[in-house]
Amino acid sequence: MKIMAGRQSASRAVAALGLALAVGIGIAGSQQASAGVPAGSALAPSSLSKIEQRILNDTANGNSTQFLVLMKEQADLSQAYNMKDQDARGWFVYNTLKAEADKSQAPVRTMLSQAHAQFTAYWAVNAIAVTGDRALVERLAARSDVQKLESDHQFRGISDPVTGPDVPLNNDTPDTVEWGVQRVNAPQLWALGYTGQGIVVANQDTGMRWTHAAIKPHYRGWDGTTADHNYNWYDGVRTPVPGHTTNPCGYATVAPCDDQGHGTHTTGTTTGDDGAGNQVGVAPGAKWIGCRNMDANDGRPTTYINCFQFFIAPTDVNGNNPNPALRPHVMNNSWGCPPSETCAADTLLEAVNNSQASGIFVEASAGNAGPSCGSVVDPPAPYEASFSTGALDINNAVASFSSRGPVTVDGSNRIKPNISAPGVNVRSSVNTSDTAYANYSGTSMAGPHVVGVVALLWSARPELSRMITETKQLLQNTANPQVTTSAQTCGGIPSSQIPNNTFGYGRVDALAAYNGTTQGTPTATATSGGSTPTRTNTVIAATATPTACGGAAGWT
Repeated sequence: MKIMAGRQSASRAVAALGLALAVGIGIAGSQQASAGVPAGSALAPSSLSKIEQRILNDTANGNSTQFLVLMKEQADLSQAYNMKDQDARGWFVYNTLKAEADKSQAPVRTMLSQAHAQFTAYWAVNAIAVTGDRALVERLAARSDVQKLESDHQFRGISDPVTGPDVPLNNDTPDTVEWGVQRVNAPQLWALGYTGQGIVVANQDTGMRWTHAAIKPHYRGWDGTTADHNYNWYDGVRTPVPGHTTNPCGYATVAPCDDQGHGTHTTGTTTGDDGAGNQVGVAPGAKWIGCRNMDANDGRPTTYINCFQFFIAPTDVNGNNPNPALRPHVMNNSWGCPPSETCAADTLLEAVNNSQASGIFVEASAGNAGPSCGSVVDPPAPYEASFSTGALDINNAVASFSSRGPVTVDGSNRIKPNISAPGVNVRSSVNTSDTAYANYSGTSMAGPHVVGVVALLWSARPELSRMITETKQLLQNTANPQVTTSAQTCGGIPSSQIPNNTFGYGRVDALAAYNGTTQGTPTATATSGGSTPTRTNTVIAATATPTACGGAAGWT
């Protein structure tokens, strides 16, 4: 998984490697070839085309591998968007997805059971994770009810660049609101009494050090006296991913744990506040729930699907007794699933679409593969349903690493990112102790600011809660376009035009969104440094200057 921030590690190539991999091996995830098929194979070309080349490679010479069987039938969730009762909406989406999966997967499950194959069935996407050899792969591909087969074999070996060390700021209490929180105008809504009350934020990431002073008071599983992790935490890493043998957190943990630090940092930016001067979060009145979707920085499609499924219908810590009425309102995704983790362009598409249908606002960091155009490539950022976020620095300049659109991996050429937010030298909680803080950079840091703004907005404007389309339009139309960037034209759209593929509509603005102020399409005035659109929204000046920077590329 590519995490888009601070410290980098082996599987997060959301950096410049992202685009190269997408071209080199990623697109091959959906374009199949026959190189791995032995001469004389009876598999018809139409069936062969369903199999990702990597599966053919991994099952050569009698080997077995894990792969996803994506079913052809998909549930119709269109009614969900018109449902006013939000508990009923959650249950409708869950029941409809589960019923479709049980019905359409039944013949395949029977076949797999008879073959004594190891498999796990999913309903958040209509898919089955299977471990098998070439013969089983070919049998599945020959079935008319199977859409395609994609790899779930995670690969290591990609190193992300590191621009600087993490600098822990233990016990550092600046006694001021962090600059990014100020820049999105969160304190103005706090002053009106809106801090995110009643809103639940979900975060799938490297896990969370839930006992950290900045995030423990805001964990839905903590009532101030006792902890109950059921329905509030799920470990999506049930067993080691290939190439791993141990993990500092273990596997299938029943309490939140962060094996890397990234997830504690992003959670802090959404909701963190220790009550003693470390005001690192945008929506401290909201509650958070979490899911670990990586094994020491490495993920694969099924670890991500595990977390999407948990958020659509939260369960106890063992994955039983789902209750979609406890699903979150908004989901942070400061990660990307690159080709190196076997994600094809559409592997997680239905997981995002189905989450949105249930009324969950899905935010996704754009990636750290900028400044090249067309560098928003790794799921889930490219999807239309994902509200994708680019990164800005304290001077409102687009970070050089922030990925740009348009989206080319699916041929849509849609504009991405949708919006931008503070993502350079962002100070937040980390996992080294319950009082540790550090400055990270990346679109991973930008995304949680947007998630916090959604929590503030829905708390202040409950009539907008779970109205995804209307909220996206409001955030975009009220974004502050006063963003500095070098002149750039991506997808035929210059950065002087709003929206554009460099920073989307502009910097997210909680106060402007609350006021519902929309001043039309701004007129851009070119300058020597690029362009500066003329529309201006209220901005509070930052008073805290970060003292250190983590890596500028890596996660998302």
